[in-house]
Amino acid sequence: MSSTIKPLAGIKVVEFGTLIAGPFAARILAEFGAEVIKIESPDGGDPLRKWRKLYQGTSLWWYLQSRNKKSVTVNLKHPDGLEAVRKLVASADIVVENFRPGVLEKLGLGWDALSALNPGLVMLRLSGFGQTGPMATQPGFGAIGESMGGLRYVTGFPDRPPVKTGISIGDSIAALWGAFGTLMALRHKEVNGGQGQVVDVALYEAVFAMMESLVPEFDVFGFMRERTGNIMPGITPSNTHTTRDGKHITIGANGDAIFRRLALAMGRADLADDPTLADNAGRDARRDELYALIDGWVAAHDEADVLAALTAAEVPASRIYSAVDMFADPQFLAREMLQTVKLPDGRDCRMPGVVPRLSETPGGTDWIGPALGEHTDSVLATLGYDSAQIAALRDAGAV
Repeated sequence: MSSTIKPLAGIKVVEFGTLIAGPFAARILAEFGAEVIKIESPDGGDPLRKWRKLYQGTSLWWYLQSRNKKSVTVNLKHPDGLEAVRKLVASADIVVENFRPGVLEKLGLGWDALSALNPGLVMLRLSGFGQTGPMATQPGFGAIGESMGGLRYVTGFPDRPPVKTGISIGDSIAALWGAFGTLMALRHKEVNGGQGQVVDVALYEAVFAMMESLVPEFDVFGFMRERTGNIMPGITPSNTHTTRDGKHITIGANGDAIFRRLALAMGRADLADDPTLADNAGRDARRDELYALIDGWVAAHDEADVLAALTAAEVPASRIYSAVDMFADPQFLAREMLQTVKLPDGRDCRMPGVVPRLSETPGGTDWIGPALGEHTDSVLATLGYDSAQIAALRDAGAV
């Protein structure tokens, strides 16, 4: 448990989120000290509690995604439950939600209603297509955002259909944009005397914003970026190669001086001294030749020898890490990127460390994802409800 004062201490967040994008954005805020109160349905809570690998009935992902959060169960279809939520929002700095646009409005919890209740409120709204436009009310998940935003089109090999990354990257990118935008809105309010506002993040736009020069290249040159496998067209050499012992190594030697060092490490002074390979344009024009040469050199050696040679030559390179590699890697350990927490039964469990690292006010893990409704009574008590009133709310099915 961290004892250092965190940079977002004193910020109160109410999260109406499920699964990935909204909860991940709120998790970032919680890791850096915000009080995040997660509103969940009394009937099972966030579905993420049952996603992927379950330990004693609860997802390990849940314990990570909801660390440092408080779980409060509220029936948003019950008038007394809605009243409790309104009281909570009235004193909040931020609301985070990732429902389909219009859902909160139907409950009387839309922006107009909440901002009237709390004019300084910042409301982060994450959705498939944003709060406006002809597709606004359509359902959309991260996979759809990755497809519409352009990422899937350029991911994979040219002779095969598009593929996805191994994680829900679209949701996570949207969450990062959302947390960033929310803190900008808070900064504006605090420094410039502004009012609260909506931070509107569409999953497809979050992905689209990461697509580098795809748009201007197409607009100016009619150039269509396509799937290219592991290489980076126009940036050479940068590729993944297989060693003699069957391991995979990524080498990024696309800087001019770095390429020269790679060539010398390979014993190819002729390549290092070739003026046509002295810049990226020249290397890219001969990329097939260069990749064949690098493939051959890597394939003639075991992984350890290749990595040792490249490390000595100061050429950026890495094995393709699995969880096994991460758990044993001295860099991960030195940077505390594997933190040990206790699961409810006392079992040790390692989780990713908090990113980014702040030198004076770092984030941290104070507790793992809570039990469903673990903080309902204590949070309601801060709103003025006594034990009898809380019991009545529970008997009525409001919480």
